[in-house]
Amino acid sequence: MSNAAQKRAIRNYRSRQAQRGIARFEVQALDADRELIRALARRLAGDGPEATHARTMVQQIVSGEPPHQGRIVQALRRSPLVGADLDLGRAHEEGRRVDL
Repeated sequence: MSNAAQKRAIRNYRSRQAQRGIARFEVQALDADRELIRALARRLAGDGPEATHARTMVQQIVSGEPPHQGRIVQALRRSPLVGADLDLGRAHEEGRRVDL
């Protein structure tokens, strides 16, 4: 890459990435894990809910913490139907007689 234009293009690309908060670094791992690590890095570089979920899962695995309990209850408490006073009851029926 002795071409000055190529060097300038790489420098500009890396500066744009740095403005986005993307850092360039080197890791050492097994060659078999190359694509896995690259895919994980691509996922973590995103800003969506998938990136947040992947980040949370990786942090949990690396830290060795047990999984958090009660997430369903927390989600139900955040539901827009909390306090809506829904009547979920139904009439009790005895059923029908069946001749066997």
